[in-house]
Amino acid sequence: MGNHELSRGTNLSGVRLYNERLILSLIRRHGAIPKAEIARLTSLSAQTVSVIMRQLDADSLVQAQSRIKGKIGQPSVPFSLKREGAYGIGIKVGRRTIELVVLDFLGTVLLSVEEAYAYPTANAVVRFIKDTLATLETRLGGEILARVAGVGIANPFQLWNWTEELNAPDGAMDDWRDFDLLAEIETFCRWPVYIGNDATAACAAELTFGIGSDHDDHIYFFIGFFAGGGLVLNGNPVAGKRGNAGALGSMPVPDGAGEQLNQCASVYLLEQMMSEAGDDPLQLRESEKIWTELGETFDAWLNETARCVAFAAITASAVLDLDAVIIDGAFPGNVRNRLVDQVGKKIAKIDRRGLTGFDLVEGTIGSSARAIGGACLPLMANFARNQDVLFKT
Repeated sequence: MGNHELSRGTNLSGVRLYNERLILSLIRRHGAIPKAEIARLTSLSAQTVSVIMRQLDADSLVQAQSRIKGKIGQPSVPFSLKREGAYGIGIKVGRRTIELVVLDFLGTVLLSVEEAYAYPTANAVVRFIKDTLATLETRLGGEILARVAGVGIANPFQLWNWTEELNAPDGAMDDWRDFDLLAEIETFCRWPVYIGNDATAACAAELTFGIGSDHDDHIYFFIGFFAGGGLVLNGNPVAGKRGNAGALGSMPVPDGAGEQLNQCASVYLLEQMMSEAGDDPLQLRESEKIWTELGETFDAWLNETARCVAFAAITASAVLDLDAVIIDGAFPGNVRNRLVDQVGKKIAKIDRRGLTGFDLVEGTIGSSARAIGGACLPLMANFARNQDVLFKT
């Protein structure tokens, strides 16, 4: 991240940082909550909460809702996050497409720009980002631009290792080996820049704006061009000391078509199967209907993907004692529904003696989860508590 100066309304700093982030995280989790309840859940004094809430209101980060009349005492006023409080720009660097989104404080996508390529090169990615950021000056109003908290890049790691799967020419991806994407973007970007793994960013999107916040401890699978995911413990995304936590795509899977999950449960395998059957894989991006119209090809891919995800889910639960396994991916909602159903059936056939069960849950965000997750990076960096809010009820 670069040394950028932001307005107070989009960058919390100083002595009050911890408590403000604590309260903002609590409001996001509950949707709307009165000051008295904030004080109870955080163990802060009523006076401290009032002072902080006045400041957050002045910073246009929260807003008062209609009074709620209770059975006893004065009506209470719940506070919610303000949609216009802050914005995040997210960029997904994909294997077949690159996507930029602008997100408001509540997670609504205000703008989305996407470009396709045969495979990602560093030059093509930087050109897209530079050109698209430049157009935001004219496509968004000055009030929005002034409250952008930063730009988050959701980027696959070690892209050069997947030349064959991308059908790229030998050496075409080598420029990524020593390329510092973060440093390059910081040379022309007016906002702070953050970078993270694409699947981990998708996990952050589900946690922040989807169903992930309902499950304190969960593993998140995202089946994109490659399989990947993320880990959430005690309500917090966990990357681990060396970034390996939640690296689900690298998880070994028994008796699979490959040695790792991403070699037997990824969309690129469906593309290969389509090509072998004489179908054009580009149809997957051009039409949602084509997924389930592929007949035996789709069924075979779905069956193997579900089998491998089921093994990976049980393995993770044996180590981490998970509340839930959440599954999403770069495909239509009806495909996600069928995949989750099939994973449940595969899990039921695996010997799980000695293990407590977990909830199997559909993700809610879908194909744009990685770009939205990129936009989450600056929002989380500026407005989320480092440790999750207290779970008192």
